[in-house]
Amino acid sequence: MTRILIVEDERPLLRALAMNLTARGYDVTEADTGSSALGALATIDHDAILLDLGLPDLGGLGVIRAVRKFAPTPIIVLSARSGSGDKVEALDLGADDYVTKPFSMDELVARLRAAVRRSAAADEPVNARLGEIEIDLTMTTAVGPQGPIHLTPTEWKILDVLLRRPGRLINGDALLTAVRGSSEHTDPSYLRIYVAQLRRKLEPEPARPRYLITEPGMGYRFQP
Repeated sequence: MTRILIVEDERPLLRALAMNLTARGYDVTEADTGSSALGALATIDHDAILLDLGLPDLGGLGVIRAVRKFAPTPIIVLSARSGSGDKVEALDLGADDYVTKPFSMDELVARLRAAVRRSAAADEPVNARLGEIEIDLTMTTAVGPQGPIHLTPTEWKILDVLLRRPGRLINGDALLTAVRGSSEHTDPSYLRIYVAQLRRKLEPEPARPRYLITEPGMGYRFQP
């Protein structure tokens, strides 16, 4: 079942969209603020996001920025703002489509199906090797010479972000958002502890990491 996150602060519209999509066979998550949307994304994988720009806290553009730091989830913007400037900014930040209110439900669902199809076509299995350890992100398995290696859900979230972007520097805020839904009010040592745990489990020499690299003051990267 396709899982959709609807982010809309107008409760009547949020409920109407949720009921309509549920009736069409979608699994729907509702959020009426940007922070609750990021929390939902950190907890459960979604196939697409329907996002209002005029949210009361973070704002739709802020949600797009945060999501694009850690996930390629298709985003369809829903907004009463018809000006081209808003559309261009949303698309430049990483939104996949833009629908102006009011809209027909049939048109919205057609765009939603198209976005999910494009995402599924690009969502190929990701495998990586860290020395003698084979990682399969799709199956969430790690296997070394001695057999399977257990990773916690939090460790998998961090590893997923890094391994899907080989060689790319990922800043600490992006990793915290991926793991907890927000980087606010979070001690930076939280990440250091989990990255250290990953190194003990996956690096040939944890004290001299070869694959899970720290860039001091900047962030982390997976070096294949």
